[in-house]
Formats: sequence, structure tokens, C-alpha cells
Amino acid sequence: MSSPQQPKRRQFFKIASAGTVATASGGFPMLFVPNAVLAAEVLGADAFATLTKMARDIFPHDRFEDTLYSNAVGVYGEQAKSDEKLKKLLLDGVAKLDADANKKFKKPYAQVEKETDRLTILKAMEKSEFFGKLRGDLVVSLYNQPAVWAKLGYQGPSADKGGYINRGFNDQTWMDRA
Repeated sequence: MSSPQQPKRRQFFKIASAGTVATASGGFPMLFVPNAVLAAEVLGADAFATLTKMARDIFPHDRFEDTLYSNAVGVYGEQAKSDEKLKKLLLDGVAKLDADANKKFKKPYAQVEKETDRLTILKAMEKSEFFGKLRGDLVVSLYNQPAVWAKLGYQGPSADKGGYINRGFNDQTWMDRA
């Protein structure tokens, strides 16, 4: 009797993303307002680029443009501007990420070409407060963008339209494409 094959990383994220989209966007107002320009200004362009690359590595979707990830990280613009503790957490986390990448690959995290190499660095810090904060926020700020919904084939919340019962309850196809 053979044991079931473990899902590949991208396959796992595709499956998990479908539930995340439904949960994170199911009729709730957007919790974050992205401002990538402000976030790059407050955190610094290099830190912002690193966080954006990290966002793509945590939630990889080949069909997503970098702008969607920049928007997801852009939620930190206003937050980091008014919350020094958050700003420090993010900047210290990026500094650690870059230090680990420099130690292992002789270049900052965002310049490490291979995704698998970057993942070894992320894996080592996945239990850190920094990683947990970013992953937790990104699940909302990435998947709560209407442009992401379109990429995944999700039609968006329906509560304001009377729900899904009379509006195609059984005609979904977006989970098949996630």
C-alpha cells in the first residue's frame, strides 16, 4: 500500500489561497488601505523591495504582477508612519533577512535569484515575530484586493446583492483555478 504523496509547495498555496480568498474577502470591509509609495518612503526603498519579494515568496502566484504584492506591503505605509514599534519590527526583520542572505549567498535577500535559496532563509525565521506578523497581515492585504479576486476568478462578496443562493450558488469555477 503506497502512502499519499505530499503536496508540492505551490500546489499547497493554490489550495490554501482559495479558502483564504473566501475568508478574507467575504463581505468584510478592506481592513488596510495600501499606499506603496508611502511605505517605500517610511521604510526605505530597499526595505520595501525586500518585503515585497518576501511577500511573493510567502504567497507565490506566478499570475500575480509585482504591483499586487507592492500593494499588499503598502499597507504598512500609514501604519509604520504612526507606529514606531511596528516600523522597528519590520526594519529589524529586513536587516536580519539581509544579514542571513549575505552570510549564505553574499548578497541581500531581494537580490538572491533562486526562490529555493530565498526559501531556506525564510524557513529559518518562520517562527519569528517578524515572519508571523508579515504572513498574518499579507493573507488579508494580498487576498483582499479586487484585482486578486479577478486573477483567481472570485466574483467578490455577494451580501449586498442578496447572497449567492439566487446568484450562481453552484456555478463557481474559481476554486478549480486557484
